[in-house]
Amino acid sequence: MLAHSESAASIRLEHGSDRQYVAVDGGMSDNIRTALYDADYSCTIASRASSAPPALARVVGKHCESGDVIVKDEFLPSDLAAGDLLAVPSTGAYCRSMASQYNHVPRPPVVAIRDQTSRVLMRRETEDDLLALDVG
Repeated sequence: MLAHSESAASIRLEHGSDRQYVAVDGGMSDNIRTALYDADYSCTIASRASSAPPALARVVGKHCESGDVIVKDEFLPSDLAAGDLLAVPSTGAYCRSMASQYNHVPRPPVVAIRDQTSRVLMRRETEDDLLALDVG
């Protein structure tokens, strides 16, 4: 999983007493495994190099639910900023099949990356996709 987006993730930082909270543009709708059975992930900044000292962070999604946690504890560069891209490797084989349209959030694309080249394997869902089954 690459920051839940074809482009740079929308990152918002909130500083707590012992960690920073990094909110990204994905969440439990595209990776429910942390909330369902306490899956444990790591992540790293993927869009640039940083020599800033590490800071303890929790990466959370955009659903405003207590279980909307992607990475529980990770040391990320303290200069992390909006627009940075986070990579979450090894999210599991069933991530896409377990994804949902929770809160009417379209599912993200599936993107393969090889030799610094990306290719969309499954396109991002659209609002039309969300409404396609509505008969009202």
